[in-house]
Amino acid sequence: MTDLKAKNISSIPIDGFSHIRITSIWTFLMSVQWSEPWLLGLLVFHVVCLCLTVVTCRFYRAQICHFLFMVGMVYSAEYLNELAAMNWRSFSHFQYFDSKGMFISLVYSIPLLLNTVIIVIVWVYRTFSTMTELKTLQLKRRARREKREKSE
Repeated sequence: MTDLKAKNISSIPIDGFSHIRITSIWTFLMSVQWSEPWLLGLLVFHVVCLCLTVVTCRFYRAQICHFLFMVGMVYSAEYLNELAAMNWRSFSHFQYFDSKGMFISLVYSIPLLLNTVIIVIVWVYRTFSTMTELKTLQLKRRARREKREKSE
């Protein structure tokens, strides 16, 4: 039993930078060297995208463009991962870009998808609000019409 457990532990990858055993997404993210300039730039990019998501809530057409831009970027993540895997030495100290795309999914695609989910939630809320207003106006119009019919 202990041999099996030892084999399982030894098969868990150890990060080359921090020597942490990678057993979960959290330990994987903790093993990333976040002080690299390109990762800081990516973090700033995600903050800007979140700010644009909030600001464009009042501007429907701008929000549609922002939404489509982010969805397009998520769609291109696989190609970006391949490009980054081939050229990682030119901008990074470590090879983060695996063939399965776990790193790019966690640090690039998921934040963009969270922004798109926020936008969809705003759209659903607006749709329900508009439907409620419309139904209220219909009921008021019906009440006025019935009141006129009774007075005649």
